[in-house]
Parts: sequence; C-alpha cells; structure tokens
Amino acid sequence: MQALVYTDKETLEYKEFKDPTLTKGESIIKVHASGICGSDMHAYHGKDERRIPPLILGHEISGTIFEGKEKGKNVVLNPLITCGDCEYCNNGKEHLCSKRVLLGMNRPIERQGGFAELVMVPDQNIYELPNDLNMKNAAIAEPTAVSLHAVELAEKNSYKPLKDLKILVIGGGAIGLLCALILEKVKNCKNVYLSEPNQKRLKVCSDNLNSKSVKPDDKEIEENSFDIIFDTVGLELTRQNAIKVAKPGSSIIHIGLTQPSGIFDFRKATLQEVTFIGTYCYTNKDFTNTLDILAKKKIGDMNWIEFRELKEGANAFKEIHDGTCAAPKIILIP
Repeated sequence: MQALVYTDKETLEYKEFKDPTLTKGESIIKVHASGICGSDMHAYHGKDERRIPPLILGHEISGTIFEGKEKGKNVVLNPLITCGDCEYCNNGKEHLCSKRVLLGMNRPIERQGGFAELVMVPDQNIYELPNDLNMKNAAIAEPTAVSLHAVELAEKNSYKPLKDLKILVIGGGAIGLLCALILEKVKNCKNVYLSEPNQKRLKVCSDNLNSKSVKPDDKEIEENSFDIIFDTVGLELTRQNAIKVAKPGSSIIHIGLTQPSGIFDFRKATLQEVTFIGTYCYTNKDFTNTLDILAKKKIGDMNWIEFRELKEGANAFKEIHDGTCAAPKIILIP
C-alpha cells in the first residue's frame, strides 16, 4: 500500500509500505479520510516519545471495512484502544486506562496510523457510519469527541448553567473551534469568546461562529473576567493568559499539549479557588454522542475543513508548521 510515512524530524515521505496482516478480533479498513491532529504535529517536530520514526501517523479516520467482520461496511474509527478490563474500563472511564494506546503510535505498542491506504484496528473500535454523515467529514469525529468531553467536564464543574457563564476559548485550531461550536450550538451559550493570534485562522473562526473571535491582546479579554477558560493550545504563555483572565471560583480546562511545563500563577489559583482540569481524550459514550451530533449537523456543515490528497500531505504539515495554513483542520484523502 501507499502511505505517508514519518521518517525523521520534520520529514514525511509518501512511499510504499507493508500492508497490515489481518489479526483475530480486528479488521483492516480501507481509509477514505484521515485528519491531521496537533499530536501528529508534535511527532513531526520530534517532541513525542510515543511516536518514533519510521511510523505512519494519523488517528482521525473514516473508511470501509476491507477485510474482517462486516466487510464492505462504511465506518468511523475510535482510535483509542484500551484493555477493557481495568477499574477504569469497567466503570465508564476507559479513557483513563493505564494501558491505553492510540493508532499512529509505536510506544509502548506499535499501532500504525491512518495516513495510508489501509489501517488495522480492533473490531470494538469500529463504529458504523451514520446514514446522514458524509464519509469525508466523519474523520472529524475524534477531535469532536475530545472537545465534547472537555465541554462536559466544564459543565459538571460549573456552579451555574454553562449558558449563564462568560467563557473564553484560547486557540482557533480544530479543538478550539469545535469547543466553541459545541458551546454555541449544543449547549446554547451566548457569551463565548475565542482568541487566536493567526489572522487567517481567526477569520475562518469568525466566519463560522456567532461568538466574538479576537486577537489574544484584544481589550475585551479582560483580567479576572471569565468563568471558564478552555486552553486548547497548551503553551506556557496560554496557561499564563488563562489564569490571568480567570475569575474567582472559575475553571480552566486544559486540553493543549504543546509545552509540558512552565511558570503558572499557583498563588492566584489557590487564593481564588480556581479549578484546573486537564483533559486529553474521551469516553466511548462521548464518541457515540459525537457521531449523533455530527450526523444531525448540530454544529453546522463544517465547511471550514480543508481536504487534500494524501500524497501532498508533507506540504500540508509544512504549511501548518509555518503558520501559513488558514484551515483549522486538514483532512488527507488517499
């Protein structure tokens, strides 16, 4: 099969790669669409110890069962593979499983990803494509589930209904935009701001949101003024900005993974009882609910997604790296 292979730091090669070999309890999927995630970019930059070249990246996948049970069925993949029998898996918290692995990783277990013509996945991670969901758009399901889980964590921790709160989303990438869309269109929030420094991406967010889309230094992003802050970037700078604008008793939902550490105002967080919640993925229930949201077009038609051919994937990664890409999400088509 042909695949886009991560071969070295900031290097991707479109080339021949060995086909997956069918294993009991799994199926081989013919990939129709696979999205580029921020974690794929971390690997591309050589900053992910779980993804070591050579490796096929990519875990946001839709396609058709090529070999295995229910051959020919159109499907969406949940790329989060868990043990199924620990205290977390047995209590609806499978996303916290200590043995969890993801497609497109080779540490601690090799699982080739979806930037290829074929990918293999356990049968329990395969979801039938809803009739009303476009196959190409379906690849957005995984980041949408991440965003839905984050929003609902905020909702559970809030002292008032989300719709009555002032909310800031930091970052206009796919996770940031999806969080804002879910807040607006699913949770009926009216007082949402999204901040993004890249003018091209900010324009795309503005065109697709009713929320105020602004630069991070906009005068409307005032100190001590937000009830909930979603940091979808994860830089030391964005964490500092998040605590700066947090009100007493507010919550910071930290989704981004760009920088693992740095300075943070723990004094303010302590004195003003600011809750900091880290979140990385989603439950199986979140994934199922996401497919319903997407099939019913509850967050719109997603015309902000950009589709490119898989063989041009290296250029897409470079444009994201250079900051010249306006689209919050690029999906690659084999």
